[in-house]
Parts: sequence; structure tokens; C-alpha cells
Amino acid sequence: MSLLVYLDYAGIALFAATGALAASRKQLDLIGFLFFAMVTGTGGGTVRDIVLGRVPVFWVLNPGYILVCCIMGVIVFFTAHLLESRYRLLIWLDAIGLAAYCVLGAAKGLAATGSPTIAIVTGTLTATFGGILRDLMANEPSVLLRPEIYVTAALIGAGVFTLANGLGMPLYLASGSGVAAAFGVRGGALWFGWTFPIYKHKPGRHPDDVM
Repeated sequence: MSLLVYLDYAGIALFAATGALAASRKQLDLIGFLFFAMVTGTGGGTVRDIVLGRVPVFWVLNPGYILVCCIMGVIVFFTAHLLESRYRLLIWLDAIGLAAYCVLGAAKGLAATGSPTIAIVTGTLTATFGGILRDLMANEPSVLLRPEIYVTAALIGAGVFTLANGLGMPLYLASGSGVAAAFGVRGGALWFGWTFPIYKHKPGRHPDDVM
């Protein structure tokens, strides 16, 4: 379980850093940095635990997770001005956090239910919900609305881990495969602009037009 604990802390730290970077783009004070870091770092895991009925949620049982978020918030507060392109760093840190957290979320879902389907769902939720909350709070364009592949990367990473685990692979190999798959897809989407075909037919009418 030590590897999963490492992935847990790594995912939270990376997402907390992206939350603090979002706060830097809005020029908030230190408390704003800490708030963004905590909500972004713990948001996905909180939703996962609620869905699985695991209450109190993980950061209530272990306040060390909050401490990690606060440390990342303070670090970014004092160093963000050194970065030339904070948004580029934000989306790449988000990609790494997504890769780590989709595997961790899948492992926890599998341990709680034994269902591969639930494992993939909880892995995807864990990896994506914190970033969605961050963008909503910062009033930034949501990662869900960006053209590059995002949720699918978490889905693939969680699926690869779940399949590898079901085939009896060692934990480190199954986890590494899931992380590599998720980051490979998300990183490729950012680097090469991978997208899915979009809906191009005529959109629905505005609500005022049908009243």
C-alpha cells in the first residue's frame, strides 16, 4: 500500500499546486492561495469518498493532506512570480496529477467494492473533479471545455490499472501502467492537440426563441 499512499500525496500536492497557480493568475492573497490549493487538492478525493460512502472523508481522518495543500499554497505564493508562463505549468502539472490520481482513485474504488466498473468511475472522478472545481472558482475556461482530450485520459488510466490489476500484475507494474497511459494520452493531447470529432450540426434554439 505504500505505493498507493505515495500516489495519493503526489496527486494531492500536484493538484494543490495547480489551484495555487490559478490563485496567482487572479492575484489573490495568501488565504486565497491556501483555499484554492485545498479545494483543488482534496476535491476529487472528497467526491470519491462520498460516492463510496466512506465518511468521514480522507482528509478529516488524516489532516496531513490539508497540511500538504497548505505547504504547496505557500510555496506557490512565494515563487509563482518567477514563472514566465503559469498557465502552461498549470496544465502540465494538472496532467501529472490526473495520471497519479486516476490510479489512486481506481485502487480505492476497487478495494471498497471489488467492481472494475466502479473502480474506473471513481478513478475518473478522483482525477478530474478537483480541476473542474478549480476552474469554476477561478472563473477560468473549464478543462472540460478545452478541445484537447481530458476526461478520457483519466478514464483510460483507470481502465489500464484496473485491467492490469485484474490480470494479477504486481501493484507497482499495474500502477505504473495506469499512470503512463493516462499521462501519455493527456500529454499527447496537450503537445499534439489530440481531440475527438466535435458536434457540428445546427445547435438548439435559444430558450427565449421558444417561449
